[in-house]
Amino acid sequence: MAVQSYKVVYKSGEAEIIEKKSRFIAHVAPAQTEEEALAFIEEIKKKYWDARHNCTAYSVGIEQPVLRCSDDGEPSKTAGMPMMEVIQGEGLHNVVVVVTRYFGGTLLGTGGLIRAYTRSTQEGIRNSQVITKHLGQRLNIRCDYAASGKIQYLTASENIPVLGTEYTDTVTFDLIVPKEQTEWVKKQCMEVSGGKAQIEEMEETYFAEIEGEVKIFA
Repeated sequence: MAVQSYKVVYKSGEAEIIEKKSRFIAHVAPAQTEEEALAFIEEIKKKYWDARHNCTAYSVGIEQPVLRCSDDGEPSKTAGMPMMEVIQGEGLHNVVVVVTRYFGGTLLGTGGLIRAYTRSTQEGIRNSQVITKHLGQRLNIRCDYAASGKIQYLTASENIPVLGTEYTDTVTFDLIVPKEQTEWVKKQCMEVSGGKAQIEEMEETYFAEIEGEVKIFA
């Protein structure tokens, strides 16, 4: 059964914090595959080739994600694991994080390192654009002009996304609704149209509302 909704990074972000003169630079990016995650990690490592550490964490996949992290020379479980815990705590999928550290000359200790890698990852995610993808059912609703106003009112009042409207001898609405609401929306359309609407279920697909616009994902 497909996941009904999940969170992803839609646009990359970065952040920098200073902890006792050590610089922690976080880069967060979307990654649809493990290959994309590894390529991004290599890109950051090349950019910050002179840094003491480039610690990493990524989660790729939805139902059973591939989870990987690396301390890259920091004491065990003080960098990669805290970064991964932030990713999982945020409920993010298909994301890769690299935190680069330039050593400032002062040892931070285990607790200090965990806090620094945790905070830099949190800040990097906060500076990214995170969206929630919902599993949607596309519906093709055909009705006469008399019923079209009522269906328009229904979609507006219930915040049902309308992807398109076609006016011919009838009116056809292209809707997308969260999968779990499909039967309810179909029932409402039939009620407001006096049972005259013709409803066809089209494909299932993920969608998200981004800056007031509905975007469909393959």
